Amino acid sequence: MFQGENLTNLRMMHGYSRKQLSDMLGITEQAVWQYENNYTSPKMQIVNDLKSIFHVKSKYFYKKDVLQNANNQMNINIMNIAYRSKEMNRTSKTQAEAKQMEFLDRFVDYLSNKISYPTQRIIQLRNRVIHYLNSATDSRQEKINAIAKLARKELGLNEMTNHNLMFLVEKSGVFIFERAIGEEIDAYSLWTEQDRPFIILGNLKRSAVRRNFDIAHELGHLLLHYRVEFTNLDRKEYRALENEANQFAGAFLLPEHVLQEEFQSIARPTNPDAYIDLKKKWFVSIQVLGYQALKLGILDSKKHRNFYAALHRKGYQKQEPLDDTLPIQKPQKIKSIIVYAVKESIIDIRHMIDVDWRAELGFFYQLTGIEESFFNQYLQEKQDFELADVAEISSLIR
Repeated sequence: MFQGENLTNLRMMHGYSRKQLSDMLGITEQAVWQYENNYTSPKMQIVNDLKSIFHVKSKYFYKKDVLQNANNQMNINIMNIAYRSKEMNRTSKTQAEAKQMEFLDRFVDYLSNKISYPTQRIIQLRNRVIHYLNSATDSRQEKINAIAKLARKELGLNEMTNHNLMFLVEKSGVFIFERAIGEEIDAYSLWTEQDRPFIILGNLKRSAVRRNFDIAHELGHLLLHYRVEFTNLDRKEYRALENEANQFAGAFLLPEHVLQEEFQSIARPTNPDAYIDLKKKWFVSIQVLGYQALKLGILDSKKHRNFYAALHRKGYQKQEPLDDTLPIQKPQKIKSIIVYAVKESIIDIRHMIDVDWRAELGFFYQLTGIEESFFNQYLQEKQDFELADVAEISSLIR
């Protein structure tokens, strides 16, 4: 029997309205509504079209999908998604990302069911942060700076560089994915209802320094804004929390006690090019370095305006020196889990794709952002002879 809810889940995951999907199928919007609500079942040609659109197998639509198999337990609260975006997002976009996160969370569940993880450092850190925020009498700005310093220490980040930032954030317990999330959204983050932290990065071509700042910004949201209902914020409240995450990111990426000394060696602090060596060392943009110089008193307001004017004249707001040469870090945690699980015979990739998820490789790329070639390496038929096979052939020849 056709499972209408499976179609609804896929449609929402891809961000399609019923009207958009009906246009793609060449049918009426009412027909899509009937399929989703189990009033009628689509003909096989429509099922084949759906299969091509969503990169799943035909049988995907005839058994409960992974979301329904989880007894409809909602683990993603749409209100808790913290976007790194230039403006607050449309409800339809937020709903699509929430559905994506439901599938992604189930995928992590699927991989994690037979693998034991150590106690997650990020949860311990978050709990310390919550206690500090609720008990300390420091100003909010002082608290954010102190939390940034604590986070850098607890995550084990070297005091003199940010080169391995993504690795250490993933190691702490955060699941980071790189996916197509549109041009208007740089990144977003959330805690699931089961306390699993996610950071989702856009896969559009960004610089290494932009990516580092996105990670630090979202880490700030995870630590500072636990369970905040972002969708209920007005524009002013939303901007205030974005500014807090920006403040955290700057203090986290550029430890004040080290930076103060390094700034002293800059001969012309209003010249953006004077910060290129520091950018290469810290993997932080010249613009952020200039802001931190203002914050630490290296630049006064007038000199910072001159710095910013020079930034504009040189076109550095669009592209800075080294943006096209510094290597961009990629998430590795889920890949490492898959490699381990396959090596230990915990999962079989072909069985996972064909049987457990009833999908195609394109579905997993859409979901995780992991290139199809990574999964393909486990789907190639092995043609090599093992010693036992050779011995058996020899006996047959004799």
